[in-house]
Amino acid sequence: MLDKLEKIAQRLAQVERQLSDPAVYSDRAAMTKLSREQKELTPVVEAYRAYARAEADMAAATEMLSDPELKELGQEELAAAKAERERLEDELKRLLLPRDPNDDKDVVLEIRAGIGGEEGALFAADLLRMYSMYAERRGFTLDVVSLNETELGGVKEAVATVEGAGAYSRLKFEAGTHRVQRVPETESSGRIQTSAATVAVMPEAEEVEFSIDPKDLQIDTYRSSGAGGQHVNKTESAIRITHLPTGTVVECQDERSQYKNKDRAMKILRSKLYEAQQEKQNAAIAAQRKSQVGTGDRSGKIRTYNFPQNRVTDHRLTGDAKNFNIAAIINGDLDPLIDALTLAHQAQRLQEGTEKGE
Repeated sequence: MLDKLEKIAQRLAQVERQLSDPAVYSDRAAMTKLSREQKELTPVVEAYRAYARAEADMAAATEMLSDPELKELGQEELAAAKAERERLEDELKRLLLPRDPNDDKDVVLEIRAGIGGEEGALFAADLLRMYSMYAERRGFTLDVVSLNETELGGVKEAVATVEGAGAYSRLKFEAGTHRVQRVPETESSGRIQTSAATVAVMPEAEEVEFSIDPKDLQIDTYRSSGAGGQHVNKTESAIRITHLPTGTVVECQDERSQYKNKDRAMKILRSKLYEAQQEKQNAAIAAQRKSQVGTGDRSGKIRTYNFPQNRVTDHRLTGDAKNFNIAAIINGDLDPLIDALTLAHQAQRLQEGTEKGE
């Protein structure tokens, strides 16, 4: 591990020299790539340097043990240095885990009402609001590109894009079935009802990563509509694109411009087809590795929002760590939950690496 860390430190020094080269300033693509690499390598090198300092502190404390007057102080400093080294060793192991290549990408977010009729649609609307508030907290930009509402303000289906640094890394564990237990607004007898909504989170695929043959597309235009189906636009600016080989359909009616709607619909279609391709490639591995933190499978119940008990329970976590305050979560304070899922995922990957002898 130390040899690998030394090479990473040398690479960071090389990247920093390149970034200080005036010739790089004029190459925007190179500048962006190097800056991203610097951002990824810096935490690893900082932890490595701290680890080296902890080892030096251990050596100095060990020397103190041979002096009777300094022995007690040396024992205290040695214990502290050992604890710090162990902490940094664990941190370095996590930092050296291979990164998900999609982590820095923007996101295509889909929310669909599940069981529960109108209550399921109202819960889907709550989830859309929750993610909108979370995006605002993180400095992300969430744009709804397609929205199918009910007359009571529920959401049958919503498609949104989320743009921002690390958007996919923060939202990828949200994929799956979200269940809610509460007394519905439409329930007069006060009975608690269980409803659900599904969330899909896809990394936005770049055109260079996944190309689509225009001959495989059927593009239709229509007038956009609001809740209850009434038309809200007199021009046919809404776009429906069908990928004929797979039957995948994407609609976009958010913009007044037909061109902008088509551009957004193509981004979403590309991301959907890219995700399907990735899932096909990873199917054999996914079948052998059932992750505790989730695979993004919409059929799996990942979380329950229990309003009577003021609690959100994430079923991929264990013990007290799986429960969160429902008011905080539903109002977009998702970071504590997402951080817990990320740590659990990292711990599992480290355990798998240990079992394989890596």
